[in-house]
Amino acid sequence: MRICRVSVDDELFFGLIEGLTDTGEIGEGTLVALLEGHPYGELSPEGRILKAADVRFVAPVLPSKVIAVGRNYAAHAKEMGGEVPVAPMIFLKPSTSVVGPGEPITLPWQSEQVEHEAELAIVIGRLCRDVPPERVPEVVLGYTCANDVTARDLQKTDGQWGRAKGFDSFCPLGPWIVTDLEADNAAIECRVNGEVRQSGSTGDMVFDVVELVSWISSVMTLLPGDVILTGTPAGVGPISAGDEVTVSIEGIGSLRNPVVDRD
Repeated sequence: MRICRVSVDDELFFGLIEGLTDTGEIGEGTLVALLEGHPYGELSPEGRILKAADVRFVAPVLPSKVIAVGRNYAAHAKEMGGEVPVAPMIFLKPSTSVVGPGEPITLPWQSEQVEHEAELAIVIGRLCRDVPPERVPEVVLGYTCANDVTARDLQKTDGQWGRAKGFDSFCPLGPWIVTDLEADNAAIECRVNGEVRQSGSTGDMVFDVVELVSWISSVMTLLPGDVILTGTPAGVGPISAGDEVTVSIEGIGSLRNPVVDRD
């Protein structure tokens, strides 16, 4: 099942998306069945079924918090000159950093080196704390694509990552949430203007989905809609105004965002 979030006449709805093309893209026959309320329980159809071309897709969730995991791919840790951590290394991105598919990544004037980081995002489906590993599937709503955009120069100079990771638009999410993804070995890729920059597999993560959700929930309470970014493969690199960045994950689809200078 694919859960999306769309704008219809300037009103936001969750919905179920059906009829994607064979390549997992939106086509002429793609439909969105609107839902009443939120998807964090029993789904309730609103009654309207609209053509995908007649709605605007936005970020599939607006989380209370985004918990991101650093150095969760050994090759990326190496390219950053760091060691693989003995436990998950986490940091927070504000909800105001979230944008949806097609929305621009805006480059702040404070940075001269903004980079892409393609990631699998876990979407939490229920209030939870201290989740044992065997119960993690019960609290995960699904998965989506993410881009943990980073001002790399500020990350290095600040000594902590809050500013470098927290600018508005630095957390694109989408295009929808897939509830039945086999997340243990999904191909993940980032392209900039069609050129492959990152190519890896979620099977290369140091800490897998079950370990991450269980460990993070032992630190903080997770709320419905919260997002966990699971780390990025090697190959991160700079993006510039005029670029288009595409994050693709096998079984989910592709998240595309243009890059612009901040006004």
